[in-house]
Amino acid sequence: MFKDLLRYPIIQAPMAGGASTPMLAASVSNAGGLGFLAAGYKTAKEMEGEIAQTRQMTKRPFGVNVFVPGHEVVDESSLSAYHEKIEKEAKSVGVAIGNAHSDDDDWQNKLAALKEARMAIVSFTFGCPSSDVISELQSVGTLIAVTVTNLQEAKKAAGAGADVLCVQGIEAGGHRASFENRTEDDYGLLVLIRMIENELKLPIIAAGGLMHGKDIAAVLAAGATAAQLGTAFLRCPESGASPVHKEALGNPRFTRTSVTRAFSGRRARGLVNHFLTEYDSVAPVAYPYVHHMTKQMRKAAGQKNNPELMALWAGQGFRLSRELPASELMELLIEELK
Repeated sequence: MFKDLLRYPIIQAPMAGGASTPMLAASVSNAGGLGFLAAGYKTAKEMEGEIAQTRQMTKRPFGVNVFVPGHEVVDESSLSAYHEKIEKEAKSVGVAIGNAHSDDDDWQNKLAALKEARMAIVSFTFGCPSSDVISELQSVGTLIAVTVTNLQEAKKAAGAGADVLCVQGIEAGGHRASFENRTEDDYGLLVLIRMIENELKLPIIAAGGLMHGKDIAAVLAAGATAAQLGTAFLRCPESGASPVHKEALGNPRFTRTSVTRAFSGRRARGLVNHFLTEYDSVAPVAYPYVHHMTKQMRKAAGQKNNPELMALWAGQGFRLSRELPASELMELLIEELK
């Protein structure tokens, strides 16, 4: 049973790109929540290493999130045009634009490793795995969560055999979890929970802009079983987010977030900075091609303390983020929830 995995209905969101670390996941699980590792952008071997590290730090359950590979056809000319437009930004931090290519994020190897690891829970983002993939993992005792952004996706995930639905509202930071990259169904979290809860009887993990115990109480009242918080944990010392990213969350220079394709070719919510402002309107619908194009630029910008060229993923509630150790933040959230 999903409820048996956590003492308190608080889940630390899997944040790909380095923010989710074994130390963060273990700290949250040890505090009675459910920590998550983010396998996106990592090899299966790297993922296995992080699972082993986390198991050394906690005996409590924790989860792993995996990206479902897409098969979208992209317009090569639009990629070339985007390359030309953003080249000067990469040069300004001393790197070249990366090669625009696609990959499956080591999908098959990750599935094999996760089955071997017998995880308590595995969640999927950017699509719904086949019922065969789901039942294979369930056969070793793993619960399956699928991240959804609308009712149609929720029904598909339920039909494929998912145990839990992670329901992502438009308020969420980072990438939209839509099954199709071109999907632009944008529902607020509370409305989406009610729509799905009205038609399906699966446990719901609510995700999107949740920062405080009162937010957790609100989604539980709306029908969710647990709340998933990402941005709220970004400024914890256990988070692997870059110091520049952490500082930006509290910097008065950044006043709002927006959903953009500029950094990766897939819609994602982040702090509005120079790169987002300049290139949002011309970014092609091409994930992960654009991600690979901008990756080195974003990394170099972080090393040069330049937040204007970084993907500063953040939910709408980023102003409410708190700089606390994960265990203390958990204590505070539990107290606020009570």
